[in-house]
Amino acid sequence: MSALPAQTRPARRRAPAAAPRLRPAPEPGARRARPRLAYAVVALASIGAIAVVQLLLSIAMTQGAYEMDEQLLRQAQLQREQQKLSDDLDRLESPQFLAANAEALGMVPNGAPVYLRLSDGAVVGDPTAAAGTATSSAALVPNALIDGVPLVTEQAAGETAKEKGGGKPATPADGAPAAPPALTGGLPTPATH
Repeated sequence: MSALPAQTRPARRRAPAAAPRLRPAPEPGARRARPRLAYAVVALASIGAIAVVQLLLSIAMTQGAYEMDEQLLRQAQLQREQQKLSDDLDRLESPQFLAANAEALGMVPNGAPVYLRLSDGAVVGDPTAAAGTATSSAALVPNALIDGVPLVTEQAAGETAKEKGGGKPATPADGAPAAPPALTGGLPTPATH
C-alpha cells in the first residue's frame, strides 16, 4: 500500500424529490373574481388623452414652424428693401448728385476758394466773387448711377404738377424743362450762434 492516507469523499446525498404542490380544484359553482371595469376605463381614457395631447402638440409645433417660415420670408423681404433704400441713399449722397443739385438751385463753383484758419482767425487766400458759367459744372468724374435720378428742381416741378392734377412736370410751351425758381434775398442759410 502506499504511504499516503486514503482520501475519502463525503458521500453525496440526494435531496428527496419535491412533491408537486397540490391545490384543490375550483368547484364548478364558485365564481372567479372578474377584473374591475373601472381599471380598463381609466387605462383606455389615459391612452386616449395621451394621444390627443400628442396630436395637439404636433399641430402647435407645425403651426409655429409655418409662422416662423413666414417671419423669415418677411425678414428677407425687409432686408432687400433696406438694401435697396441704402443704395438709393448712397446714390443721392454722391458728390456728383449734390453738385448737380446745387447748380440747379443757382449755386456756382468758386475757382479760388478761401479758407479761415481757426487757430488765429486769419483768412487764407484772396476772396473774389464766383462767376458762374453755363458749362462750369460739367462732371469731371461721371456717375452712371445717378443718370435717371431727377434733380431737386425737377422733383419740385413734378410735385407741383401732380398737386394740380396734371401728373407730369410743368414745362414751358417749347418743350424745354422749366427753369429753376429765382432766388430772392439770397440763398437760405441756417441761423447759427
